[in-house]
Formats: sequence, structure tokens, C-alpha cells
Amino acid sequence: MLSAVIITRDEADRIEACLRSLDFCDEVVVLDSVSTDGTVERALALNARVESTDWPGFVAQKNRALSAARGDWVLSVDADETVGDTLREAIIRELAAPRADAYRLCRRNVYLGRPLRGGLAWPDRRVRLARRDKARWEGRDPHDVLVVDGNVADLGGELVHVPYRSLADHLARIDRYTQIDARNGSLLDLFFRPMWHFARGFVFRGGFRDGFPGLLYASLGALYVLLKWGRRRL
Repeated sequence: MLSAVIITRDEADRIEACLRSLDFCDEVVVLDSVSTDGTVERALALNARVESTDWPGFVAQKNRALSAARGDWVLSVDADETVGDTLREAIIRELAAPRADAYRLCRRNVYLGRPLRGGLAWPDRRVRLARRDKARWEGRDPHDVLVVDGNVADLGGELVHVPYRSLADHLARIDRYTQIDARNGSLLDLFFRPMWHFARGFVFRGGFRDGFPGLLYASLGALYVLLKWGRRRL
């Protein structure tokens, strides 16, 4: 049995596309945190099992969602992600005769309406499919990682990810997440870390191939790093 799990809060504009891409799963669990925009109603209309809860943080909430699943296998997706057709077929084929305890999926990040081909956005491999009894979420909010007690393999296909609704949404997310992720940094951290982040993504990982969207993506990534290491000094 395959369960898909999603954590949500005010995702009414994106949840339907996400859920429709998961119709091959045996169950879909939406763990919602006080949505007020119709997210719950839209999820229920598409036959998802919805459970409501408070918000303890990203890592804790994803572990709650993992625990709520009933399947032997769990596919964890975000509301801003959809499973592509090739990935869907790869999951169905692989679970018929599993060769690993978990699988890395490749995310195709779409930014300003354009799929990114380089930089830190591609390839963006994340462990998202795992045996439920061998997996747990760890990390430091807002950055979570699925840790697996067992072997991990790669799957073909793409998990399509549209992380930001707009440029304004991207900037607001930087402000919100860097408040959560703020760290004590030295002046060297403030100077070198943002520069290295930009150079690594835009130059060494080929982000320049994506033109202006690639430049903006790398620049705002560097801004995130600057604020993360600088907020506690401000």
C-alpha cells in the first residue's frame, strides 16, 4: 500500500493540481494547519483524508504526517509539487518489486514560469519515497530532510516544483524563513558565504544558462544566505 502525505496551510490555489497528480496512490493524507482559504474543502472534494492540527514546525509536522500514513510505503510531497507522468510510472513499476528502502526523486524547479536547467535548482534530488517504518524527518527548520535506515536508490522522472507564486512571494518567504533560520555569523560569514552561494550556483553549476530567471534565483539565494547569517547581528 502506498500513501501520499502533504502538509498544508492556505494552499487552496495549489492543492488540487498536487492531489490530482497523486491519484495513483492508495491513500492521500493531508495534514492541515488552520487553513482558512478553502484548502480543506478542496482536499476533501478530491477524496483526500484530511486531519487538522496545530503548527509545531516543519520537521515535527512532517513526522506527524508520516505517522498518520497507513501504507507500507510513503510518498511525501509538498502542496507546490506535482508528480510528473514519467515519475508516476517509475514509482508504480518500482514498488512492484522494490530494490531499495527509499528513493531519491529529481525535482524540476520552475521559476518565473521557466523550468530551471542549472544552478542549485537542478538537479535537485530529494529522498521522498520510503518504507514508512524506516524513515523519519530530521533537520533544522525550515530545512527538513528525510533520513532512512536502509539503502537509497534513484528514480527516473520528475517531481515538478513551483516554489513561489510570484517574486513578491519569494521575497516574503526569504524574510519569513531567515527569521526562523537566523544564525550567529562573523563578518567573514557575512562577506564570503553569500558570494560563494552566488558563485557556486550561477557560475560553477551553470545557473547562467537560465538567463534572467537564473540570475535572479541565484541573487535572491545569496540574499537569503546574507540575511540568515546577518539577522542576529542587526
